[in-house]
Amino acid sequence: MIDLIRPTLSGPDLLAEIASTRPDPGTLAVWWLGQSGYAIKSRNGLLIIDPYLSEHLTTKYAGTNKPHVRMTEAPCRGHDLAGVDLVLSSHKHSDHMDPGTLPDLMRVNPSATLIVPCSLFDHARSLGIVHDQIIAMEAGDLHAQSGFLVRAIPSAHEELDVDDDGRHLYFGYVIEADGLRLYHSGDTIVYDDLPGWLGADPFDVMFLPINGRDPARGVSGNMTAAEAMDLASQVRPRFVVPHHYDMFTFNTVPISDFEAETARLPARVSAKVLRCGERWIVSKVD
Repeated sequence: MIDLIRPTLSGPDLLAEIASTRPDPGTLAVWWLGQSGYAIKSRNGLLIIDPYLSEHLTTKYAGTNKPHVRMTEAPCRGHDLAGVDLVLSSHKHSDHMDPGTLPDLMRVNPSATLIVPCSLFDHARSLGIVHDQIIAMEAGDLHAQSGFLVRAIPSAHEELDVDDDGRHLYFGYVIEADGLRLYHSGDTIVYDDLPGWLGADPFDVMFLPINGRDPARGVSGNMTAAEAMDLASQVRPRFVVPHHYDMFTFNTVPISDFEAETARLPARVSAKVLRCGERWIVSKVD
């Protein structure tokens, strides 16, 4: 038994903060929900991406040689999140497309839309999510809803894998809202075409994984903290935010690995380390 990391805010306090936050024009409110999960709120809507808010994987792998021992307490549950307009799932792995979170989240938000890769439409349906709530996208597709413009781009976890029909299995998302431009990587390494997919327009925030790859873990890898910093140095967002750490004891790295790399960031690129359940206000005038 380990002492769980406690979120900055959780339960009713976190939910009340999300509900009461009213971002100004040109401003977004961001909460890290743990692992790769975020809530992003604009003045027009609430978007949730890759929420893992259950103990699904801890239960699934209990008693195996790959125990998923949770490090950070869940700040809320899927059925707690109300007022959600849009949900993005980057890929099938349960810490991103969580059977213990998504069905409840979509049930209590019947007007919300879930975006998934085309290759995962049937999987989303198998979780019990209503057909009409799902939008299946391919790389390059756009979807506009509730003030958010979302573009799906491929991720390589660790390869640019496709199904038998040539459809990508892993996505990242470029998100535009209220004059700000964000990139959430999902799980990915830095592959050759990634900067091209991101495009030349400037980013305000890039959310990048830092847990790297280690074959001994028996799971697909991601970019390391150093590789995340290399990408941020090339693309030059205003902020780079680390994710995919402090969730499972067997598949994490110390946040100090990321912090040690931040000295290499070019001028006008800042690192932002969030605590689970912490609100961060980002605007065009930071």
